[in-house]
Amino acid sequence: MQAPLIDRIDTSVSAFLRRWSIPTLRISLAVVFIWFGALKVFDVTPVTDLVAKTVYWFDPAWVVPVLGIFEIVVGVGLLTKIALRAVLGLFALQMVGTFLVLVLLPEISFQDGNPLLLTVEGEFVVKNLVLLSAGMVVGATVRARRAFALRTETVERIPDPDGSSAGDNADRDAVATP
Repeated sequence: MQAPLIDRIDTSVSAFLRRWSIPTLRISLAVVFIWFGALKVFDVTPVTDLVAKTVYWFDPAWVVPVLGIFEIVVGVGLLTKIALRAVLGLFALQMVGTFLVLVLLPEISFQDGNPLLLTVEGEFVVKNLVLLSAGMVVGATVRARRAFALRTETVERIPDPDGSSAGDNADRDAVATP
């Protein structure tokens, strides 16, 4: 009996989302970090004043570009997956750092001191909860990729009844038939 059309569509869409949602999320984070970092490096970011007021003990002339380079490194790491665990640690550090605005500058973050009434700057910072959550989702897949690789490696070593390994048969079975 054939599944109803809606079930087939749902199964197809779910499979597509399982395959592509995490890579798309990781690449999206990378683009945001590279883009925002580049704006800081080239001194065309609208957040220079906010950064200067938040980390007032540093000279914004060098701290903003350094923060931009830091963000670009994180973005490139997310994009390439090189040292992804370390990159995600840097990502989390940067994300937590953005929340300093709420603590150190409540007068800039909240209307009339009310933490439920955000200013534009407050909204700019609070939306980082979504970026932080996205990073957590990407981080949850780091070990899963390794576990999948280990499971695949183990399966390839399981001997077949004829004494050959599954990997040997996979090579034989992979020959295309015309």
